[in-house]
Amino acid sequence: MTQVFGPNGTVIPVTVIEAGPCIVTQIKTTAHDGYDGVQIGFEQKRLKKALRPELGHLGHSLPLLKGQRKRLQAHQQEQRGKKSGEEEGAEAKKDKQIEKLLKVSQNRQRRPGPELGPFKVLREVRLQEGLSLEGIELGTQFDASLFRAGESVDIVGTSKGKGFQGGVRRWGFAGGPKTHGQSDRTRAPGSIGSGTTPGRVLKGTHMAGHMGDDRVTAKKLQVIQADPERNLLVVKGSVPGANGGLLMIKKHVMR
Repeated sequence: MTQVFGPNGTVIPVTVIEAGPCIVTQIKTTAHDGYDGVQIGFEQKRLKKALRPELGHLGHSLPLLKGQRKRLQAHQQEQRGKKSGEEEGAEAKKDKQIEKLLKVSQNRQRRPGPELGPFKVLREVRLQEGLSLEGIELGTQFDASLFRAGESVDIVGTSKGKGFQGGVRRWGFAGGPKTHGQSDRTRAPGSIGSGTTPGRVLKGTHMAGHMGDDRVTAKKLQVIQADPERNLLVVKGSVPGANGGLLMIKKHVMR
């Protein structure tokens, strides 16, 4: 977090977020998928770090595998080794595997459209009611220009993981008394239920356990500044997660 000065000189605590650019990598339609939505990619990564299924999904021309390449090279060497004037009495039997490799080598793109990415992050976002997919196509870019200063946004992120914590830190338990010989009960959880009735531990009873690392939504945060040129978004207050964490920013909708 940092701080900026408002128009009247007041200090405003803010968080600076790198918002985009996000590229549309797939379009979902009601006719084909049962709902309207788009898949977006964020932060490009090196080509060598991407797997073949991901590259095919993003429209890249895939090279042949090592075994396929060797098989095709061996076939091409056999064809060159044949004498040009040699005539064969019977027509050679066609190899179906070679025919398939030749077709694959000619058309190595799995889907029509531009080559995108590869991206470190792929996320799917459904369209809100009343909106349409008009004007959205593969390669469309979204950035910080979607937001305006003064409007409210909801920010979804993953909170910091705290590991295994006791009841005092996790749930705010007061702990036991520090007197009357209870030197070892200061942070103990105490009773977890009655005896005969109900004779069991009720579901959802607060106890020690894993804390943090949860999906958290910070609602109605005010946008202080949007800078599309540098892809920066300045919002008032704190956001979930650690520095460098992944966030999803949505326009706040009153429900």
